[in-house]
Amino acid sequence: MSASVETKSTDGLIEVADLRLWYPVRRGFLASLLGLGEDRHLKAVDGVSFAIKQGEVLGLAGESGCGKSTTGMTVMRLLKPTAGTISFGGTDVASFQSSAELKSFRRNVQIVFQNPYEALNPRFIVYESVREPVAVHFPGDRDLQHEKIVRALERAGLTPPETYFDRYPHQLSGGQLQRIAIARAIAIEPKLLVADEPVSMLDVSIRAGILNLFRSFSRDLGMSILYISHDLSTMRHVCQRVAIMYLGKIVEIGTADEVLVSPRHPYTQALVAAVPLMGGAARERVQLEGAVPNPIDLPAGCRFHPRCSKAFAPCSTTEPRVVQEPEGRRTMCHLADPERTG
Repeated sequence: MSASVETKSTDGLIEVADLRLWYPVRRGFLASLLGLGEDRHLKAVDGVSFAIKQGEVLGLAGESGCGKSTTGMTVMRLLKPTAGTISFGGTDVASFQSSAELKSFRRNVQIVFQNPYEALNPRFIVYESVREPVAVHFPGDRDLQHEKIVRALERAGLTPPETYFDRYPHQLSGGQLQRIAIARAIAIEPKLLVADEPVSMLDVSIRAGILNLFRSFSRDLGMSILYISHDLSTMRHVCQRVAIMYLGKIVEIGTADEVLVSPRHPYTQALVAAVPLMGGAARERVQLEGAVPNPIDLPAGCRFHPRCSKAFAPCSTTEPRVVQEPEGRRTMCHLADPERTG
């Protein structure tokens, strides 16, 4: 078993351990026919572990293609994991097979997608879009359904809700559409919300309002949130803890202030250095060499070492172990390992 940034939590609403999602890479026709070559895999998620407490917002960040969105969809069981466990309320949902089991699980876990223009059916009015999940999980009682729809729209900041009931998606702005998508996700009052790049397609002027919604859900409703984004500047505003992902692995996890103010891992340092500062102040830039390695043919040792200016001999041969600090911070780097640098 390869190293991963593990979370030994006893009070997590959801606990993910050594989660993997590997896609098999098809060999050519002739190679398959003759049985030549080895089976190869694209390791989109490769040993990811974390826990989220009730009412906590955990940020998951990294470059495009690092596996963060795939992690979110696998945690929701929209994708079936190759290996690992997803413990929700003490039950391993990674092993669920039947539609009844998955339906029961998704009563408590919902997702907000990145693109609100594609997340809503253009033929449905707002009322129908928000009612759809409510009707699935609370069938029959139309009064109860109506109550939940109204409450969800109000919580999403769409007031008075009656003014939106009969509108179609093309009659709404991008910000309003994302609020409808959020209302749709929270209408059944889930315990965990996966927010996958929820503000990346919105104007900067309306992002703060959407982020404040997530903060209020966490604070006022006790809702846990997995907030996925490549934008570290928004994470400090909304997240209690932040995990940094690179090529399918979490390389650093800790409180938002720890990770975003004093990052340990060289990759995290490079990401933080690229975040603009207010008032025209400048950061010392961290230059990354080369390109992201092929996830089908990963480098030996630390998978970040070909781009790391601080790499030394063990980095190219030995995968770093997880270094855990007493306060719970975890870093997967030889430079943070006293056995390597002491």
